[in-house]
Amino acid sequence: MKLLLAIAAGGAAGALGRHFVGVLAVRLMGHGFPWATLGVNIVGSLAMGVLIEVMALAWSPNLETRAFLTIGVLGAFTTFSTFSLDVATLYERGNMTITVAYLAGSVIFSVGALFAGMKIMRIVLS
Repeated sequence: MKLLLAIAAGGAAGALGRHFVGVLAVRLMGHGFPWATLGVNIVGSLAMGVLIEVMALAWSPNLETRAFLTIGVLGAFTTFSTFSLDVATLYERGNMTITVAYLAGSVIFSVGALFAGMKIMRIVLS
C-alpha cells in the first residue's frame, strides 16, 4: 500500500508540473506549436537519465522513493521519459534490431492508433 501511495503522490506532482508547464508555454509562445509537450518530453527524459544514473551509481533510495520519482513524478510529467529509458535500456543491451523495432513501432503504431481512434469516433458519432 505504501508503494501505491508513493506512486499516486508522485503522479499528482508530475501531472501538476505538466499542467503548469503547459500554461506557461502558452502564455510565452502561444498555441502555434506544442512547445509544452516538446519541453516536458526533453526535460523529463533528461531528468530520467540523471535520476537513473544517480540511483545506479551514487544513491540507493528505497523502493517507494524510486517509484515516487520515476513512475509517479516523471511518469505523469511525461511518459516519453519512460519510453526514452526503454530505448536506452534496449540499446545498452546491444540488440540494435530490437531497439530500432521498438523505437519505430512505438512511434508509428502509437500515432497510428491515435488516428484510428479519432476515425472510429468520427464514424460512430456522425
